[in-house]
Amino acid sequence: QVQLVESGGGLVQAGGSLRLSCAASGTTFSINAIGWYRQAPGKERELVAIINSGGSTNYADSVKGRFTISRDNAKNTVYLQMNSLKPEDTAVYYCYVEAAGFAWSRNYWGQGTQVTVSS
Repeated sequence: QVQLVESGGGLVQAGGSLRLSCAASGTTFSINAIGWYRQAPGKERELVAIINSGGSTNYADSVKGRFTISRDNAKNTVYLQMNSLKPEDTAVYYCYVEAAGFAWSRNYWGQGTQVTVSS
């Protein structure tokens, strides 16, 4: 089993910045990919950014140039630096992990952290 602990959400004015963190812990596992999704009220959950074990990243078009994803492999932690925030970035942000161990693989979701951007 893998546990995810998210932090860093909050309320910020448009144009401001926030940094989200997600730390993964558990027994004997590797992370194939780790990243962030978000879900705004009345909308489907969407990919924000993800980084794989090789360091390759993928971003939603709406956040390219404003958000940066990074990971600390030693700490099994992923960060999402969010700059130039817009009201449309308001959503619950969920950490997502594709993990694998001996003879198993599974995807995990964090509990979500609220990001609110005021205009």
